[in-house]
Amino acid sequence: MADVASGLEGLDLGALSPEQQAQLMEFKINTRIANEKYLRSHKEVELLLSGFLREVMLRRPENIPEFAAEHFTDPELPMKTQKKLAEKANQMN
Repeated sequence: MADVASGLEGLDLGALSPEQQAQLMEFKINTRIANEKYLRSHKEVELLLSGFLREVMLRRPENIPEFAAEHFTDPELPMKTQKKLAEKANQMN
């Protein structure tokens, strides 16, 4: 049965065979591992997201998509990110 409020349909537990369910679970696990490895090797992602969220919480903009567009198209953002990466690396040394 469809959940009209969320736009999602209910689960069809018989849609996948046990073998397909096992393959799907393995795929999900491997995807999570790959994503974790990627994020650990790209520290700038954490800095970009935490910086954006910090600015959202401080400024509380009315229009989040517009604010995000302005934030992520800031010409100084790459320089700021590199500076923060260097500062973080210096703190670890």
